[in-house]
Amino acid sequence: MYNFNFYLPTKILFGAGQLQNLHKENMPGKKALIVTSNGSSTKKYGYLDAVEKELELAGVKHVLFDQIRANPTRENVMDGAKKAKDEDCDFVVALGGGSVMDASKMIVIMMTNNGDIWDYSFSKAGGKKPFVNDAAPLVCISTSAGTASEVDQGGVISNDAVGEKTALFHHSMFPRLSIVDCNLTMSVPPKFTAYQGMDAFFHAAETVVNTKVHPMAEMFALKTIELIAENLPKAYRNGNDIEARAAMHLANSLAGYYMLCTSQHTLEHVLGSNHPQLEHGAGLIMLSNAYFGFFAERKAAEEPMKKMAKAMGVENPQSGMDFIKALNDLIKEIECDNLKMSDYGVTPEELLTFPQKMHEVLGGDTSADPLLLSDDDYLTIFQQAYR
Repeated sequence: MYNFNFYLPTKILFGAGQLQNLHKENMPGKKALIVTSNGSSTKKYGYLDAVEKELELAGVKHVLFDQIRANPTRENVMDGAKKAKDEDCDFVVALGGGSVMDASKMIVIMMTNNGDIWDYSFSKAGGKKPFVNDAAPLVCISTSAGTASEVDQGGVISNDAVGEKTALFHHSMFPRLSIVDCNLTMSVPPKFTAYQGMDAFFHAAETVVNTKVHPMAEMFALKTIELIAENLPKAYRNGNDIEARAAMHLANSLAGYYMLCTSQHTLEHVLGSNHPQLEHGAGLIMLSNAYFGFFAERKAAEEPMKKMAKAMGVENPQSGMDFIKALNDLIKEIECDNLKMSDYGVTPEELLTFPQKMHEVLGGDTSADPLLLSDDDYLTIFQQAYR
């Protein structure tokens, strides 16, 4: 007998060219804060111009906030919320990848609640307060295929002052509308195509090995793994392969429909808390062999791993180690097999402090791993992953 809730209030327009249908939708307000990253890609490739045109066709006024960094911060959130209130914006349009969409979720909730976003964080330094008011409306326009932020109710931000990277959730943070248009991913460079795609892959892989998994979640996750194993190498090698890009965008969203992350995501949040320049997907790739290998060596997730190996094209998987080989082959095919923590400034001595931080940040469900991990186990995984 399975018990689970499934709630997805977000309307999704999926497919190439869907951005041009934005103006036909009922907008959730009269004036939008358009939120983008502090990079140049949305302007360089004309995405921002296209969104502004769509809003104007819909009769919606707009102002721009283009300050979101790759690992968004509490300052990004509070600055964005202040600008939205100062400019009398009544909703937000997030144009970008996971960082922009995550930060935008925090912005819309802080447009309607008092204080600082960290007052509501459940991390060690957080205030652990509940949100009093529902968020302002949010429209997401995804330019990447990795985080599934366009279909979920949570986001991840960092607080550099206290060295924490954590997740916050609220039912009102679900986007009202999301545009998932693979034309907007065509300009993503190969390296980030790989990092983002593997983030989506691990959302799914963690879901499959999660001890609280159920058929609904497993269904989405296994299809995600199948799509990524087949299409990520194609999108990595040829960014203009629109079919591969569309498949990756679909995989990304499917992974988010029922995401049950385990401690691999918490492990990465610990890394990212200390090294905010580390790309989330890169951190997950670095950890993956040691993390999943820990369970495969102990035969703790044999059936789930065989299912994942089969989804990746292994004809007759015999053990969890078949999944580990397929995973390593995929990582090598997208040229991410040489990623090193040391290249980002992580030191062996620093690893000794990481197990304690596993209890101080929020990521995945550490109680849902195939084996309940101790601090010694966390340290073992960090050390085995270290190069």
